[in-house]
Amino acid sequence: MDFNVKRLAADAGTLFSRAVQFTEEKLGQAEKTELDAHLENLLCRAESTKQNTERILKQTEVLLQPNPNVRIEEFLYEKLEKKVPSRMNNHETLGQSMIESGNEFGPGTAYGNALIKCGETEKQIGGAEREFIQSAAVNFLTPFRNFLEGDYKTILKERKLLQVKRLDLDAAKTRLKKARVGDARAVVSSLIYCTQGLILKLAEQDLRMSQSEFDRQAEITRLLLEGVSSTHAHHLRCLNDFVEAQTIYYAQSYQYMVDLQKQLGSFPSTFSSNNNQSAGCSGGASISVPTIAVSASLPSPSAGRGSTGFSELRSSSGSRKARVLYDYDAAGSSELSLLADEVIMVSSVPGMDSDWLMGERGSQKGKVPITYLELLN
Repeated sequence: MDFNVKRLAADAGTLFSRAVQFTEEKLGQAEKTELDAHLENLLCRAESTKQNTERILKQTEVLLQPNPNVRIEEFLYEKLEKKVPSRMNNHETLGQSMIESGNEFGPGTAYGNALIKCGETEKQIGGAEREFIQSAAVNFLTPFRNFLEGDYKTILKERKLLQVKRLDLDAAKTRLKKARVGDARAVVSSLIYCTQGLILKLAEQDLRMSQSEFDRQAEITRLLLEGVSSTHAHHLRCLNDFVEAQTIYYAQSYQYMVDLQKQLGSFPSTFSSNNNQSAGCSGGASISVPTIAVSASLPSPSAGRGSTGFSELRSSSGSRKARVLYDYDAAGSSELSLLADEVIMVSSVPGMDSDWLMGERGSQKGKVPITYLELLN
């Protein structure tokens, strides 16, 4: 085994120097290099994005699977990389129970026939719910998890490295400050003066190197943090997909229940009169199930609205007017801040990411995300 004693001693010295610097900063006995305001704002926004993404992810998981025991079981299967056993959801379980009960009472009886029809509808709703959960997991939950387990962990790693480089920089500043004090107090002796001068020169060289590494790490961290804007744009598209899946699920469920209501309303009059009679005997007023007017076809979600217009704009070299849907704060000097409902000019620039366009407001120009825009005719 290659055991480098000098390297080990140097690493130990560096760690000790960082620990001393960190402790003195906490005690207020050492100066601390502050990050610039823009980088601090980016760090705060990244932390806020992480916290809110975790909260939305958790509550969405609760919505899709209210049973905490099943959620834990699915989590363990996922970690073990095993397939989750197939099970019926609540609608399917209720539907199966209704069908079995209806068959036991007899499909030829009014009550048994109604139970079977209700059970079949509940199983249809269960199937629609299963498709909704699968779509939400793929198009909504997975991108959110990928950000937390991938992009944000990379940001956190580089942020910690930036903190280490800052400690090294401040430690180098402290050493240079002490070297200058020692140089000023050096006696006339030429040997002591030369030694102190060499220490001062080494301290200055160490400071320059530490400053260069700190600046480089700060730039890397800044670039990663500015990418959070792209994350927001991507999550907005995922949110649209989630809303579309939810709309389809509720529309299907609504249609299934309306069809069931029509079927239940077609039972023989003797069955209805018996129900009314028993209701009258119990002293209650007769209850009629209201019929909901349903259009021939339910409105389909308008997913991807305006996508054709953006494609045409990218393929042409011209520009078009666009209305801003939401406020947007520029993450860097290359982007353009937006206000909701304002109208700007947008155009496509060769080589630009497909999620962005070049926006122009008077003399101001910058990149804008297409998910915040609606093209005007």
